[in-house]
Amino acid sequence: MKNIYKITLSGLFIALGLIFPFLTGQIPEIGNMLLPMHIPVLICGFICGWQYGLIVGFITPLLRSVIFTMPPLFPTATAMAFELAVYGLMTGLLYKIFPKRNIYVYISLILSMVTGRLVWGAVSIPIYALDQSAFAWKIFINGALLNAIPGIILQLVLIPPIIILLRKSKLMPE
Repeated sequence: MKNIYKITLSGLFIALGLIFPFLTGQIPEIGNMLLPMHIPVLICGFICGWQYGLIVGFITPLLRSVIFTMPPLFPTATAMAFELAVYGLMTGLLYKIFPKRNIYVYISLILSMVTGRLVWGAVSIPIYALDQSAFAWKIFINGALLNAIPGIILQLVLIPPIIILLRKSKLMPE
């Protein structure tokens, strides 16, 4: 029964990952700043565990690209698939191994965000090379940090209180 619950929630998080970018009006510049697809993946890792978070993270950008053509499948959605997979993996894994205190929700989230962005940068180098585009240090800093500051802030303000509230209300499995 527990697996059915997690599979159902994972489907919900995939659906949210498909829908949330519509909140930014499908405008890539706003989406790149607010990172709406990242939020359900990060939450999925916390709630469902690393295995489900990894799968949801990998599937969501690719599925969204196939269904709605945004983000473009190659190179954007492909690189995002690895980044978001790491987000789901890391939030689930770190939440599992860290003590269940509120500060560790923040630490898990921050470490997951840093790791995911590093993976995005590492994966982007060969992906963009296949596309005959250069992936330079400046692109990494702009994409992973500077342009994403509003989304990073949104994630830090939104996700930990949700996880803490779900845990306190016993709606989240320990």
